[in-house]
Amino acid sequence: MTVVNTAAPHRVVVLALDGVYPFELGIPNRVFGSATGRYEIRTCSIDGRPVRTSADYDIAVAHDSGALETADTVALPACDISMTLGGELPRPVLDAFARIRPGARIVAICTGAFVAAAAGLLDGRPATTHWNQAEVFRRAFPRVRLDPGVLYVDDGDVLTSAGAAAGVDLCLHLVRRDHGSAVANAVARRCVAPPWRDGGQAQYIEQPVPPETSTGTAAARQWALENLTHPVTVDELAIRARMSKRTFARRFRDEVGMSPGRWLIQQRVFRARHLLESTELTVDRIAGEVGFATGTSLRQHLYESIGVSPQAYRRTFRAGATVARAERSRPDR
Repeated sequence: MTVVNTAAPHRVVVLALDGVYPFELGIPNRVFGSATGRYEIRTCSIDGRPVRTSADYDIAVAHDSGALETADTVALPACDISMTLGGELPRPVLDAFARIRPGARIVAICTGAFVAAAAGLLDGRPATTHWNQAEVFRRAFPRVRLDPGVLYVDDGDVLTSAGAAAGVDLCLHLVRRDHGSAVANAVARRCVAPPWRDGGQAQYIEQPVPPETSTGTAAARQWALENLTHPVTVDELAIRARMSKRTFARRFRDEVGMSPGRWLIQQRVFRARHLLESTELTVDRIAGEVGFATGTSLRQHLYESIGVSPQAYRRTFRAGATVARAERSRPDR
């Protein structure tokens, strides 16, 4: 977990490179800026001069790459990837990266992962990028462990997101990691965004649209979410959707991007994480509340999902929430 400095806002510096995508460029400011008083956001270009965007206009920024020297987090929004495909970044960009202080967190949004990879920051590490550029990425950076099926990858001090709106998911995840779920949920509400999206970007890959006469799985999913305390099965979901189990599984994967069984486990883990953060319930009690047969089953699935035990997760995220509450209660705020 990143320990956010409570004496001063955590400084996020967004590096706008040539061909930057305006939507992705604005995500860090919109999300982190909505966590009132907890982050300071600055946007810079290599030399402080206007930057060409992917749209029909340039943008002017107030800072040059010297801003990177004081960054706690450096955000790399999507940009023109052609400068990365030779395997090495242009010298001015490399010089800018050299100004990033040791220990700063790197957040690459969408094809910003190409920049992080070309800078050598992703060698041997897991990462993701926009699904439409996955094969290009693999050819250019074979040493990176690319997973194009997820919305984002958190590898500690280096994080990457899938395309466009997945950058919102990643930034909300960081707010959650830094300050707990209550603050992240408040930020999501201000941004009119879901605090957590299930599934991965596989559900957005181009594929035939199901016929309009087909019955969807949304109602069955909603019923499952309302009944997670019970041992919901895929057979029950198929019956509720009035489909055969085989048809239901196929339609479910088309709509959600994963199997019904995997989705059910994911939803139980999500609910368990919320309870670990927000209650003092025992692990065994939480397991029962979210539909796992035993505390051992919860421990196994949580570890497979995020690599930590329930106790370690609770210590980490309850600590983040405690910091946030302490900041809110300070008399000078």
